Amino acid sequence: MNRQTFACMVALNLAGALGVPVQVAAQAPQAQPTTIQYFLINLGAPLGGNPSLASSVNDRSWVAGGATTADSTEHAVLWLGSALDLGTLGGPNSNIAWPNPNNRGELAGIAETAKQDPYQENWSCSGFFPAITHNICLGFVWQWGNMTALPTLGGNNGYAAGINDWGQVVGWAENKTHDPTCAPPQVLQFEAVIWGPEPGRLQQLPPLHGDPDSAATAINDSGQVVGISGTCDNAIGEFSARHALLWESGKPTDLGNFGGVAWNTPTAINNQGEVVGFADLPGDQDGGLNPIAFLWTRQHGIQKLRPYPGDANSLAWGINMRGQAVGQSIDASGNSRAVIWQDGEPIDLNALLPADSPLYLTLANDINDRGEIAGQACVVAAGVCGAEAFAVLLIPTHATEAGITVLAPSATSSRTVVLGESVRRQTLQRVGVSHLGGTR
Repeated sequence: MNRQTFACMVALNLAGALGVPVQVAAQAPQAQPTTIQYFLINLGAPLGGNPSLASSVNDRSWVAGGATTADSTEHAVLWLGSALDLGTLGGPNSNIAWPNPNNRGELAGIAETAKQDPYQENWSCSGFFPAITHNICLGFVWQWGNMTALPTLGGNNGYAAGINDWGQVVGWAENKTHDPTCAPPQVLQFEAVIWGPEPGRLQQLPPLHGDPDSAATAINDSGQVVGISGTCDNAIGEFSARHALLWESGKPTDLGNFGGVAWNTPTAINNQGEVVGFADLPGDQDGGLNPIAFLWTRQHGIQKLRPYPGDANSLAWGINMRGQAVGQSIDASGNSRAVIWQDGEPIDLNALLPADSPLYLTLANDINDRGEIAGQACVVAAGVCGAEAFAVLLIPTHATEAGITVLAPSATSSRTVVLGESVRRQTLQRVGVSHLGGTR
């Protein structure tokens, strides 16, 4: 399916909404590159609730993520012309929360079963669903209408994050060990794993020496895996991410950090072995999230991808083969803007839309090799940003193309939107915290 065909099909499913008034703050003009232009698609609220989020876009323009249903649960969604509800494993919720670069029609994510966790753990899935249910959550692989649960290491819960073109899925899974480093209600130890590519195959990846727990977040087509290791903690970031890791042939390497002892998290790796993510600054001994996005390369090691000027924190979520990284830049109040780092410099994606655009981009979560970006936006009308947050797809174009409406960039102005409380809370919930702290 080519870019134009996909854009026209998805355009049939556009959705918009009026919002609750919040302040729109003007910012000093700052020059932005004018060579990039985007066709912007609002993927709307396909399951009847709010919000929705596009977490992934592969090189076939398959957009995947999650959407809230009319009964306030969340289901994994594939936008393929129209939105497909991928269902669950019998429980109330499912989601595709990380970039899935697989181009063979496979997706990896998380879904709840109908069975309750005997230990009533919150588990890692809790940060990616609307509410904590204490249903057992497992990783899954979806292909052509079939959702298949992935096995654990003998424990109750699992989590699938990324998948490559060979069908290898990475994530983490509980074993039967009662880990004393867990923070209640977490009980069981968990380790990084690779599932597949053969059905039933499961390989455990070791944590860094001295750490009891680990988790894998992404894998490239060469089999290089990135993730975290640390203590069990609450099984979602914090001290579980004391170390950012790269596994090659099953052996872990510490990617380094910026002086923080928590939240050091790689999120994506491209086929050239370039890694992006975020790492805490010093002063996080209490586990507080105070991150700066990073780019790691074998040649230069770990380097900061700084926030947009004036903002306090940044997080990178995706990277393509051209080394373009995308993510979000967050100000001291927790308000988020979507950014792309070009040659290491942050560009506010909102500055590449018309000044009167009805959408304000809060998050860029993935970017494919053609430069298409999946993320999230809120609706702005007459200077108002509403509480609704919608999945979006940005398609780059450098000239007017047949069948494509080009949104011309704004070369001389940029703005930030003080988000509604519900949108701000969704942004912070994504990384499992109630606030961000600190400065660069």
